[in-house]
Amino acid sequence: MISKSLETAETLNAILKTIDEGIHVVDADGITIFYNSVAASLDGLTSDEVHHHHVLDAFPSLTKETSTLIKVIETGKPIYNEHQSYTNRKGKQIDTVNSTLPLWLNGELIGAVEVAKDLSKIKVLSEQLIDLQKKMKVKKKTNKDQPFAAYHFTDIITDDPELKEVKLQCNQASQTNSPIMLYGETGTGKEMFVQAIHNSSKRASHPFVVQNCAAIPGPLLEGILFGTTKGSFTGAIDRPGVFELADGGTLFLDELNSMPVELQAKLLRVVQEGVVERIGSHVSRSVDVRIISALNERPDLCMDKGKLRRDLYYRLNVVYFELPPLRQRKGDIAFLVKHFVDYFNLNFGKKVRGVTPEAENLIKRYSWPGNVRELKHAIEHCMNFAEDDSLIEVSLLPRHVTINNELDAGFRKELTTIPSLRQALGDYEKQIIEMALQHTSGNILQAAKILGVPRQTLQYKIKQK
Repeated sequence: MISKSLETAETLNAILKTIDEGIHVVDADGITIFYNSVAASLDGLTSDEVHHHHVLDAFPSLTKETSTLIKVIETGKPIYNEHQSYTNRKGKQIDTVNSTLPLWLNGELIGAVEVAKDLSKIKVLSEQLIDLQKKMKVKKKTNKDQPFAAYHFTDIITDDPELKEVKLQCNQASQTNSPIMLYGETGTGKEMFVQAIHNSSKRASHPFVVQNCAAIPGPLLEGILFGTTKGSFTGAIDRPGVFELADGGTLFLDELNSMPVELQAKLLRVVQEGVVERIGSHVSRSVDVRIISALNERPDLCMDKGKLRRDLYYRLNVVYFELPPLRQRKGDIAFLVKHFVDYFNLNFGKKVRGVTPEAENLIKRYSWPGNVRELKHAIEHCMNFAEDDSLIEVSLLPRHVTINNELDAGFRKELTTIPSLRQALGDYEKQIIEMALQHTSGNILQAAKILGVPRQTLQYKIKQK
C-alpha cells in the first residue's frame, strides 16, 4: 500500500508538471529540487541540466545579486513580478517576469519556489511595434495625405441627442491642448472619438500614436512608453518610446486603468514636467504631447479599487466625456442597423433591403454588451447569408442575439415536463458559456474574465459540455 506522504508527493509532482508556467524550486542551499518541463522549455535546457545543480551553476550569467531565487533564500522575503533578463548555457537570451516565494517549514527557511512567465516573444513583438510606429512617424512626415488617425467626426453616426451633444463638445475641445479623458464600455467607439479629436485639432498634421496599456506587461510597458538606452538591461538598445514618437502630436493611452500603479507615478512626472528620460539614461528630453486617455471602468471605481492614482486622474481629467452604451440609446439601434446594411451592401456588392419587423424588434430587445462594435458584427454576419432584394429575417441573426428571446419564450410557455433543477441549471450554464464564447470569438481567457471564473474552470466546464 502506498504511504500517504508518498501519494501526496506524487500528486503534487503531477500537478506541478501540468501548470503552463515555469516552476523552479531550490532548497536552502540553492540546489534545484524541482524543475518542470515548461521552465526547461523557456530556458532552452533539459531538466537534467538543472536538476540537482546549484542555480548559479545552471545559469552562469546570473549572480547572487541578479538571481531572484538566491535573493529570496538570503532574505526570506518574497519578490513579485520582477523582470529578469539573462542568457542560458546555450547563449539564448531569455526574458521573464518572475514571482519568487520563500518556503517555510516550522519556522525554518527550507528553500524557494519561482513561477516564471515568458516575455521573450512579447518583447520581440513590442520592439517590432515600436519600430513600426517609428516608421509610421517618418512616413507621416513625408506623406500627410495618409494620416495615422483615420476617423473624423463625420464618420461617427448617431441619432441620439446625448451622443450628439458629446460629439459637439469633443469637437470644441479638440481646438485646445488640454488633456482629455473618456470613459466608455467596450465597443462604444472611444478610439473613433479620439481619432476625430486629433484630426480636428491643430495637431492633425503631426503624429497620432496609440498605446493600449493592457496589451503589454508592466516591465515592458515602461520601455515602450519612455524608451530604452543601450546597456540599461541585457539586450537593451537605444530606442525612443511612444512619448518621443508622438512629439508634436497626440498620444492615446487606452485602458489606462490597466497600467501598473507604480508606472503611473512615472507617467505623472512626464505629464507634469513635459520631459521624458529613457530607461538607463539621465538625459531629459522635452516632449510636446497632448494626452488623451480612455478607461473601460468608471474612474471613481478605478480609484476606489486602487487601479488609478488620484493625482494622475486629476492631471489627465481636465476635459471628461462619457460615451453612453448602446442599450441606453434605443433610438440609435434602428438607425445604425440601416447604416450597417447600407455599408455592407456596398462592400459585399449586395442589394439587401433591410430587416423584417420581427428581426428589428428582437435586435432592439437585446442588451448589446459589446455595443456598436457587436451590432456591426451581427449585421455583417447576417449580410453574409442574406439574398439580394430580401429582408434579414430572425433566422439569419447570430445565435447569441436570438437565444435571450428563446429563453424568454420558453419561460412563458406552459411546461409540459418539469426538468430537475440540476438539469435546468446545467442547461442555462451551457447557454451562458456559449454566449460568452461567441461574444469573444472563442477566446477562452476573455470569456472567463466576462464570466468571472478562472480560465481552468471554464476549460473544464467546456469539456464537460
